Amino acid sequence: MPASLRGPRVAVDGIVTREGRIVAVIRGNEPFRGRAALPGGFVELGERAEDAVVREVREETGLEARVVRLVGVYSDPARDPRGHVLSVVYELEAVRGALAAGSDAARVILVDPDAPPAMAFDHARILADWRGR
Repeated sequence: MPASLRGPRVAVDGIVTREGRIVAVIRGNEPFRGRAALPGGFVELGERAEDAVVREVREETGLEARVVRLVGVYSDPARDPRGHVLSVVYELEAVRGALAAGSDAARVILVDPDAPPAMAFDHARILADWRGR
């Protein structure tokens, strides 16, 4: 199928708070290897976005979480160097589990939502939008 007919890929990202901080991962893979990012990843064929973000948060952070609300949809074609990736971002509440890096996360960190480190993709903008709620 020609690239022009494929359209953007769909990803999800999750904002989870813990102890007044944001749960973030240090990316273990490119792009942005070594940089902080919200836990997230691609939606699988046949999967609801809400289920995908719960799965990605669990796989990358060790936390079982539930969706609280939709934060927004981020669709800038330049937001991901791998190509046009549309991200659906949710706020989640952790319901159980302990922080533990998994999947493609090198480690899990807690970041100050008012002063986040340099972040991968457009995640700093996403956090700024979320803080402005």
